[in-house]
Amino acid sequence: MKKEDYYITRNISDIEKIEELLFDLPPFCSDYFLGIEQRTSCQTRVKYAYDLRIFFDFLSKRVYRGTKSVQDITLADLNCVRHNDIELFLSYLSHYRYGEKALSCNERAKARKLSAVRAMFRYFFSKGLIEVDNSAKVSTPKLHEKEIIRLDGAEAEELIAVTENGSGLTRHAAGYHEKTKIRDTAIITLFLGTGIRISELVGLDNDSFNFADNSFVVTRKGGNRTILYFSEEVRVALEDYFIQKSKDPKVPKGENAFFLSMQYKRINVRSVEILVKKYSKIAAPLKKITPHKLRSTYGTRLYNETGDIYIVADVLGHRDVNTTKKHYAAITQDNRKSVANAVKLRAEQPNTDENSQKDE
Repeated sequence: MKKEDYYITRNISDIEKIEELLFDLPPFCSDYFLGIEQRTSCQTRVKYAYDLRIFFDFLSKRVYRGTKSVQDITLADLNCVRHNDIELFLSYLSHYRYGEKALSCNERAKARKLSAVRAMFRYFFSKGLIEVDNSAKVSTPKLHEKEIIRLDGAEAEELIAVTENGSGLTRHAAGYHEKTKIRDTAIITLFLGTGIRISELVGLDNDSFNFADNSFVVTRKGGNRTILYFSEEVRVALEDYFIQKSKDPKVPKGENAFFLSMQYKRINVRSVEILVKKYSKIAAPLKKITPHKLRSTYGTRLYNETGDIYIVADVLGHRDVNTTKKHYAAITQDNRKSVANAVKLRAEQPNTDENSQKDE
């Protein structure tokens, strides 16, 4: 298999999903998605399609009171959507139904859906197809800073140990662990040792790695490919898994995916999320750890070691260094603790015992 196959397959799947979702959107949305195709990724357009599906369902139910189906909504109708309607949409998202499902959005989910709606209005306004962009008048929901959750050094070490030895797993999970522990250790170690995204990890192939100089190639967001480097600890874990695979007769010939599922196919995002949750619940039971939290753990530790936020931004693949800074909000707590005794409220009192001894 060629290296590009994974990403090509993923994009084809996303394109097919967009085509499917267009049946749940007004006809003019086909022109919109065609118009933004050259400047957005397939994954972004899929997310937009899901969000716009909710928006037009809202217009049909609440604004037109069922007198118009989603497919009957026209650009002329869009031109008449007031900013109050969009504000009502944000309120509606606190608790709504789509199909048979009862759903709700927090402030961040509301902001993402508003962003999708704004992008659509902005597109049709820029093309002169609507006369006014009322979405621009709607304020983004206030976002409260989320606590940055990451593992400390001892917890990261414990996570690797649990992944290696399976301590704390249920009897059922322990049975599977014997078959997957070398692979799982390689995955956890790679996350903690490089900070790559989960999408980057599942897209890795055998020929992504060069063990001669501890480097590997990842495909970043937007399709750019970058060479990253890993430590000797990471190399050992990766090579152990690579050697195990090379000796396994069940691995299909020609299968180039690096991390394989128990069905000997490329491991998927959901499976990786589940295994990270399984081990981290034992290593750090009070923290809800995800692959992204392991990325934050790496970013924080790398910044502690280097003190150079621009290096951290480059390694993590952040386009904006301000995005990187969010990983280090948690560091301030450590700093506050370390300086707790720096300010003295009273001058130190002389030792009375010593003074009495001098008098004698």
